[in-house]
Amino acid sequence: MEELQDASIHHMTAKVIAAIKNTKCYEPIYEELQRLVASPSVDKNDMRNTLEDAIKAAGLETEIRNMIYNLVRSRLEKLDVTETRQTSKATQSDPLGYLKRAGVLWDRRVRKSLNAMCGELKVPLHGQPRISADREDFVAKWNELSNYNMDLSNYRPVYAPKDLLEVLLSLKGPARTSENTEYVNNRIKYICTLNYILDKRNSIFHSQIPQWEFSHIALPVKNLFELRTHYADLLRSDHYSVPDLNVQCQRILDSRHAPMCQQYLKKGCTPAPYRGALWASVLDSKLHDYVSSKLQSLIRSVTYNLSLKDIEYWQKLRNTVWTTDHIVDKLVFKDIQLTASNDDQYFVFEDVLYQVLLCFSRDTDIASCVEYESFPVKGKTYEGPPSGVVPFHGICMFAAPFCYLYDSPVCLYYTFRAFYIRYCHRLTTINTHPQGIVSLCLLFEKLLQTYEPQLWSHFRELQIQPLRVVFKWLMRGFSGHLPPDQLLVLWDLILGFDSLEILPLFAIIILSFRKESIMQVASLDSIEAILADLSSIKVLPLVQLALSRD
Repeated sequence: MEELQDASIHHMTAKVIAAIKNTKCYEPIYEELQRLVASPSVDKNDMRNTLEDAIKAAGLETEIRNMIYNLVRSRLEKLDVTETRQTSKATQSDPLGYLKRAGVLWDRRVRKSLNAMCGELKVPLHGQPRISADREDFVAKWNELSNYNMDLSNYRPVYAPKDLLEVLLSLKGPARTSENTEYVNNRIKYICTLNYILDKRNSIFHSQIPQWEFSHIALPVKNLFELRTHYADLLRSDHYSVPDLNVQCQRILDSRHAPMCQQYLKKGCTPAPYRGALWASVLDSKLHDYVSSKLQSLIRSVTYNLSLKDIEYWQKLRNTVWTTDHIVDKLVFKDIQLTASNDDQYFVFEDVLYQVLLCFSRDTDIASCVEYESFPVKGKTYEGPPSGVVPFHGICMFAAPFCYLYDSPVCLYYTFRAFYIRYCHRLTTINTHPQGIVSLCLLFEKLLQTYEPQLWSHFRELQIQPLRVVFKWLMRGFSGHLPPDQLLVLWDLILGFDSLEILPLFAIIILSFRKESIMQVASLDSIEAILADLSSIKVLPLVQLALSRD
């Protein structure tokens, strides 16, 4: 047993070392270590101990710990998923093959729609250089792009949440087979005879009941007991005053230790002035470049200690937007005008959202970080935008809440990008990830059937799919539906527990909270009207209530 454990540790260590060498931080950290080794503070006769002391004194120990922490959470997790998929390909049949195939076809459909739009409007998919006058106008209005004139009458969102929902509701699992075909045939004959005898009205009624449950999808999801275990920290009755919380936050940020920042977010009561720094630390969106202390202090005051390389990369993305006219620019403008600009909570951030999402559309690093489903499907493949993300109706609402955290669009961009790569893309693609949109829909249905059977029966009697009521909440992570202060608390919990499973759980408790009103109406429009206003909803007490129920 000890040999197996040692082999496992050795295997993980090798994976961590290989992953570290592929990070952008590796070279500056390695150079700094070389400098420390050559410094007088390291004694060659006691190399190990004196080098460890020098590393701690230089603050490198925390940087290395944070690097390993984020690698284990993201890149190594991604490698494990890839290895699992390669193993599953070796098997004769993959029970989730149909779902992976649906994910590939959905991505192809979205890209095909974008290519078709380019063909209709006779614009190149890869963009074209801006003419001189347009470029000068664009650069001059960069900080007030809401005043930039653009004809968007012929542009429309490539897809909306309802389009993805229809695809999810149409998913069909593999047909179940039986070894005893004679028994199956006899059962079919028996069922056909019963159907013939049944009253005509009842047979028509039953035939009209929609077959829309996700129970046929073989994805593992947690039950309420497992969710209660995962979110156990929320059920602790720790009471702190505001000054105490502020002091704790400051100490944690001073330690610069990402796991401590994540643990603090689990409280669900993060002081607003510290939230941006905590999120940046947990998401590893601020990288240190070991420049001179004078320059580092200047960067800290402006951009939360972003490295010079990060700032230069942002400027590169911005310059690409300035010089190249791309179809996604119009889609970004269209989406912001349809959503954030019409939202009382976010319209004031319109100009910042233009900057962030335009740069986001040019960022090729995103395409290499986001993991898409792979499955052998015949047919033509289609190219997408540089980032690999095709703008859809409501994409700007993933970025809008970050406007409350950062004054600098650079800081906003890097934290939003990290949040999108780790969480948001799973909500907009068909995938087999345990926290993908399919798993979240399945978790929602199972929780509703188990803990709100009356509501479930009510929806079935009305022939209304419950997912039609809550899907827009799930796909947007409640952005644009909850007030910003409560939405940020909900996203605190997503980051703190590193899980999107809080979304279906929260959707269930909202339905429970308004159950009495829902039971009194008989149409989808009436139910949506009851759930339209969530301004009175408080996230933390409702989530605690959901977890503590029997």
